[in-house]
Amino acid sequence: MTSSFPAPLSASSRSAASPAVTAGIVERLRAAGCVFAEDEAALMLSTARGPAELDAMVGRRVRGFPLEQVLGWAEFCGLRVTVAPGVFVPRRRTEFLVAQATALLREANGGDSTDGTDGSHAGIVLDLCCGTGAVGVAVAAALGPGSCELHAADIDPVAVACARGNLAAAGGRVYESDLYAALPRELLGRVGLLVANAPYVPTDAIALLPPEARDHEPLVALDGGADGLDVQRRVAEGAARWLTPGGQLLIETSERQAARTVAAVARGGLEPRVAACEELGATVVIGAKPDRSTAQGTASATASAPVTAPGAGGHTAA
Repeated sequence: MTSSFPAPLSASSRSAASPAVTAGIVERLRAAGCVFAEDEAALMLSTARGPAELDAMVGRRVRGFPLEQVLGWAEFCGLRVTVAPGVFVPRRRTEFLVAQATALLREANGGDSTDGTDGSHAGIVLDLCCGTGAVGVAVAAALGPGSCELHAADIDPVAVACARGNLAAAGGRVYESDLYAALPRELLGRVGLLVANAPYVPTDAIALLPPEARDHEPLVALDGGADGLDVQRRVAEGAARWLTPGGQLLIETSERQAARTVAAVARGGLEPRVAACEELGATVVIGAKPDRSTAQGTASATASAPVTAPGAGGHTAA
């Protein structure tokens, strides 16, 4: 099947607007506290299809809606990803999760991004807590058309609808599911790469998030429970059943929470390590399911020292 991915970002012609109109928009945005008012005005002018839509965009931004929800898209890994109102906005630090996932999948395929399309396990990618589906679609786009079989899931029906639109061109399937609950059973033991940008903000810290996040993004995409790791633990606990031997689980977390995320991944029977990107403030815990030829038992819960890695990379800290 011929498919294409969300369009790479390119310079677009700005909507015709007089200097006075542009200055007026900048002034409204600045008065509302937008630090990058000029840049935001330019994005709205290039996105709006007419004066009425432009005025509505500015009004929503002034009322505190996230810029990406106002525009209807977010830049992520060089792609323009649709962001519906009320859906979690993909963060730039999560590009590091994509970079790690892409590198691992290429390694599993022997460096050939076209391998794994004949039904082999390395080519099956599962994106849990997918939100817009940005992580899964960015991995597929980085590897190239037909490079993997893409599945994604989210508990929020609004996010599921948004992700279906983003993943359609890549041939991906999206399920409304509480983690693994509604996934097709035929994926059991066949997933080569499982990525999860699960919520990891502690409940008591939600009130400290910027208003854009706490007021306009779904709580289910932010609140990770008392210590922020409730959903991560459930992801780690169930991952081994779905991964093929040698398959990899990647969970975005914070530097402060990494040791506990590592422990959860190890308790799930995977061999954990930590990758970090200082530039993006991104931390990813990677858990490998032991290959049948080398597996002797469950991995012990020992935390690996963070490894600083280049690349780009979050759920959730806003």
